[in-house]
Amino acid sequence: MKSPTPGPSRILIIRPSALGDVARTVPILAALKAAYPAAEIDWVVEAGFEAVIDQHPALRAAIAFPKRAIKDGLRRLKFGPVLAFRDRLRAGEYDLVLDCQGLGRSGLMAWATRAGSRLGHADAREGAPLAYTERVAAGIEMHTVDRMLTLAGAAGAAADTPDMRLYSAPSARAWLKEQEWSRGPYVVLAPTSRWPAKQWPCERFAALASHFADSGIGVVFTGAAGEREQIRPCLEVALRRCGVIDCVGGISLERTMAVIEGAALVVANDSAPLHIAVGFDRPLVALFGPTRVHRVGPYRREADVIQHLQTGDVLNHKDSASSILMERIGVDEVWEACVARL
Repeated sequence: MKSPTPGPSRILIIRPSALGDVARTVPILAALKAAYPAAEIDWVVEAGFEAVIDQHPALRAAIAFPKRAIKDGLRRLKFGPVLAFRDRLRAGEYDLVLDCQGLGRSGLMAWATRAGSRLGHADAREGAPLAYTERVAAGIEMHTVDRMLTLAGAAGAAADTPDMRLYSAPSARAWLKEQEWSRGPYVVLAPTSRWPAKQWPCERFAALASHFADSGIGVVFTGAAGEREQIRPCLEVALRRCGVIDCVGGISLERTMAVIEGAALVVANDSAPLHIAVGFDRPLVALFGPTRVHRVGPYRREADVIQHLQTGDVLNHKDSASSILMERIGVDEVWEACVARL
């Protein structure tokens, strides 16, 4: 009688970015650990994003992808950073690699590991499938979480009960407890987004903040330092009100995660805080415009989405003209949705 084939002992997940996509890739990590509890699992993530995953109990190590250092080096014909990163990948001696990004860059990372089993989607872009030893077919119209889970399934992991849970750092939770404003209920407003067409008008976020302030509920604005300019008018109006806290660019990612974890409610555009809120199972109001919710919306939280589509709408979030879809969302209906969840 043949002994069972041993499972992989060292596994690498490749999903460097974007921040929200990293947050919603954790079901792959959980599924692999459940299937192979003795395996050591690492994850390639863009430098600066490690806090989203580094507290997860299924993870051995978050491997920082130094994108900026590599780009700057290659621009100056300095190959040290890229070679050092390649050597780091090879040193892991992985026997199973899953490319959950599906781009040329992530395909090169998978190939650089020299792992005997390298999985990715058959329709991955930019030539990435050339790096895979197994190409997995998956429908492009699937939700991105379900689509990534097909890779876990192909690797022998059960993918029918996705575990979206995120974990915050104890030090960040301790910091949150020290903040006076955290001693009562507060809502997180996340008004930023990389793409202008995904942004609900900032003056409407300010009006929403005023509603909360009038009701005696604390408000915390979150966002990255580089996003302050896009919402400066919103902050200038909102900060005149008592109980409004400005954390945009002022706290670390790990503290932002703790803030979201402790929130009574999160209101967000289609952006990273939205998916982090899902990972912490927080009450949520998600504001969507020119985006395909069935593919990239909050996972299994469609009822929390406000979106008003009309016949003939073009869903192109990279076209600033599509911001008209976000303008269809009114302050009153968002407030009513918030009250219902609170």
